[in-house]
Amino acid sequence: MKIFHQKTELKSYLNKNRDEKTISFVPTMGALHDGHLSLIKNAKDNSDIVVCSIFINPTQFNDPKDLEKYPVTTEKDIQLLISENCDVLYLPEVSDLYSENEKTKHFEFNGLDNFMEGAGRKGHFNGVATIVEKLFRIVNPDIALFGEKDLQQLQIIKYITKQLDLPIIIIGVPTKREVSGLAMSSRNKLLSVTDKQIATIINETLLFIKENSDKYTLEEIKQISVDKLNKNTDLEYLEIVDLETLSPISEFQGKNKNAACIAASISSVRLIDNIIF
Repeated sequence: MKIFHQKTELKSYLNKNRDEKTISFVPTMGALHDGHLSLIKNAKDNSDIVVCSIFINPTQFNDPKDLEKYPVTTEKDIQLLISENCDVLYLPEVSDLYSENEKTKHFEFNGLDNFMEGAGRKGHFNGVATIVEKLFRIVNPDIALFGEKDLQQLQIIKYITKQLDLPIIIIGVPTKREVSGLAMSSRNKLLSVTDKQIATIINETLLFIKENSDKYTLEEIKQISVDKLNKNTDLEYLEIVDLETLSPISEFQGKNKNAACIAASISSVRLIDNIIF
C-alpha cells in the first residue's frame, strides 16, 4: 500500500495510474473497525484502485472536547488497510487541506440539514461538505463509498455531489453491527463493557419501530420508543423521517420510504444509528 501525506504527490500518482482504471474512494477519520473495512471490501469489488483517506476533520466538530477525545489509532489503521489490500492511503496534516484561517464553505442542502444532526450541530454539515469536496477534487474518484449508519451525511453527500456536478457515483453501504446489534463506530472504543450492553437498546428500539409500524400509529410508536430510550440513555433525538427529504413525517410512508434515526449518549459518548423500513 502506498501512503501519501501531500495532496500534490497523491494527485500526481493517481493521474499517472488512472488510464482505463476505475478508482474508488473511502474517506474516513481513522480509528478503523469492521464497518470501515466493509467499505474497503466493497470498493475492491467495484474498482481497480482503492484509495482511503484518514483525516480527523476539525471543521465538522462543534464541541472542541469531542475533537480532543476522538480516538487516534493510526498505526493499527495502516495495518488493517494493508490486510484488506487497500492500494493507496492519503494521510494528510491539517495544513495540506486547509490554509491558515480558512473558513468553512457555506453550502445549500435543500433542507436535508434542517433536522436531527443539523438541528443540534450547527455548521456540522458545512464542515463535512467542505472536506468531502476538497477530498473529491484531490482524488477525483469514479466511485465513493460511505456507511449508511451516517444516513443524513450520506444523503447530503449525494445531494452536494450532484449540485457540484461531480461525476462520482456515491454508494451507501449497509451498517456493520457487532454481535449484540450495536452499530460499529469508532466511538464504541470509548464505551465500557457495561455501557456497550446498555447501548444495545438503540438498535433494539429501531427494530421495534420497524417491526411494529403496522400495529401502532407513528405517534404511538414514537412515544413508546422515546420512553424506552429515556430510561437507559441521554436521548438527544428520535426522529421518524421521509428517506428522501429527511423531514419528520406524521404517518408512515410506503415500504423502504421511512427511516427511524436516533442520537443518544451513554456515559457522555454520543452514538447515532438508524433503520430504513
